[in-house]
Amino acid sequence: MKDLAYLKLLAGQYPTEAKALAEMIRLQSVQRLPKGTELFISDVHGEDEAFTHILNNASGVIYEKIATALPDLAEEDRRALASLIYYPHEQLTRVGEDGPPGGWGRVLRRLLTVARVTAAKYSGRYVRAAMPEDLGYILEELLSDHDRENRAQYVSGILEAAQQAGSAADLARALCALIKRLAVARLHIVGDVYDRGPHADVIMDSLMQYHSVDMEWGNHDILWMGAAAGSAACVACAVRNCLQYDNMDMLENSYGINLLPLAIFANRTYTDDAAVFAPRNLPGELYLPEDPLLFARMHKAISVIQYKLEGQLVRRRPEYGMADRDVLSRVNWQTYEMLIGDKRYPLRDRAFPTIDPENPLQLTDAEYILIGQLVDAFRRSEKLQQHVRFLYRVGNVYQTFNGNLLYHGCIPVNDDGSLMTFRFDGQELAGRALLDYCGQMARLGYFAQEQSMERKAGRDFLWFLWCGRHAPSFGRTHIATFERALLDDQSTWKEPQNAYYRWYEDEQFVLGLLHHFGCDKPWSRIINGHVPVKVGKGEDPRKAGGRLIVIDGGFCRAYQKKTGIAGYTMFFSSHGIRIAAHEPFTSRAEAISGNLDIRSHSLIIVNLPERLLIGDTDEGQAIAARVEELRQLVQAYRLGQIAQAVSDAQGINA
Repeated sequence: MKDLAYLKLLAGQYPTEAKALAEMIRLQSVQRLPKGTELFISDVHGEDEAFTHILNNASGVIYEKIATALPDLAEEDRRALASLIYYPHEQLTRVGEDGPPGGWGRVLRRLLTVARVTAAKYSGRYVRAAMPEDLGYILEELLSDHDRENRAQYVSGILEAAQQAGSAADLARALCALIKRLAVARLHIVGDVYDRGPHADVIMDSLMQYHSVDMEWGNHDILWMGAAAGSAACVACAVRNCLQYDNMDMLENSYGINLLPLAIFANRTYTDDAAVFAPRNLPGELYLPEDPLLFARMHKAISVIQYKLEGQLVRRRPEYGMADRDVLSRVNWQTYEMLIGDKRYPLRDRAFPTIDPENPLQLTDAEYILIGQLVDAFRRSEKLQQHVRFLYRVGNVYQTFNGNLLYHGCIPVNDDGSLMTFRFDGQELAGRALLDYCGQMARLGYFAQEQSMERKAGRDFLWFLWCGRHAPSFGRTHIATFERALLDDQSTWKEPQNAYYRWYEDEQFVLGLLHHFGCDKPWSRIINGHVPVKVGKGEDPRKAGGRLIVIDGGFCRAYQKKTGIAGYTMFFSSHGIRIAAHEPFTSRAEAISGNLDIRSHSLIIVNLPERLLIGDTDEGQAIAARVEELRQLVQAYRLGQIAQAVSDAQGINA
């Protein structure tokens, strides 16, 4: 029995027995509806146009709804209707005042038919909440299935009136928005929105407008969270990544980070050609002949600062067990050789005017001022701070949702498959306890009181989650940034993975992890990102007999040569689980002008023997708990323990 004080609070929402009973009936009936479709996307890495298209087409779900609703529609007309739903503003702008081919009446009826099919499995209340407020009443009337034969003239009248009033385009936009809104009930981003691709900021803007989304932070996301929190090491690395992959447009124009001080410092300090630090990509726009040299010098300057800051960090945090990543202290600055094990490797570059051989980790005065300016710029960037606060609001290191376990990187384990133990703050942490601790520290790094020990520890821990030894979001021993830049011997570039990536092929191991996190449903799966699946070499995204699914298939163009495809997405509907492998996306402009879609191929993971209902989900459990509370409230009303609202009670009795 709930505490009477709690039931009195509940009575504020349901002040009469009749209202409590009505809500009980509504909730119990909702539990019998099919569960909504969940869409899983991972490792987007700034590819904003491809990501936006996947959101617009619900990863193929909308095209399937069109095929179901309009089975006799010609393929060309299906593609045109799909493109209208994906890009209503652009397509309606193209047709202009003359309207779409075939007239507004035909297009509106087709959209209405698709909307009815898409809305069929939801409650009326849910569908109404998804409608735009200004056209909600009209849409509700159009979608009603009640006595459709007798209402045919009424529906025709609404559509004709909309055309006569010049509002057909507005109604079409509203129907397109409703279809997209209902196609996916929940979006899961399994990490790594940031780095490599051009505009993670555009993706973040889209996610902030999405109706229902959660995120399982990837290590690249955490890097930007650390930079926004004021971690100098994270700032240096984020800037270096942007220089290396030509993301300066996002950094400067979207986030307002001024790189001019870095450019001036780099040109004054490094007079060599800095060829070792030539960026992987250069801007596609016209650029002056000296720009590649400038970018290389900027890349070199921020890289040296990064090496120094990371060396300082691992020294002050010995609990990370990463003393070997103080790379500058392992270099003999007389011979310019780096000691790895018992072997010495020559550096590819010897021009390091800011490094003091006696104290290689010390920043020069100019470097100290420069990184201070950059940290301040990251912390003052209003848009970046909005995006990072959103990451904290909807995200975590992992999540369990409707029986599935979602995380980006790994659950660190030893070579024998046992959970790897970390010692932090005097605690021995492994498995779920470790991931819970990581989430807590990540939040302290951003939200703890400024200058407090908790804030400083959390800020350093954000860097650890980005690239720390066997960190759950990283899953390797180290990141070989220094070695890849400055050592010719590629054997030094290796970044050994945690043993998890061997064990996740073992079904019993994966079932043990699912049980450890309380995911014991017949359909329970681990959904994993982070490590691209090399489809071109025959690798399968399904691991451990299909109990673990890796959905990093190369969404980012930088990985597509390695993977052989352009990414995976996964669906979990009331019928089962399947994944879609996508071919490369050309461009938004071509998709609009040619009614082009991303070509996809589906793999079925599991077909459920019975359709899953809301009552089988996490939401269903919460509903069941609320129904029990309402039952107790009704009992309290009947026993006279809580008085009903007089005016409402009189109205019902009358």
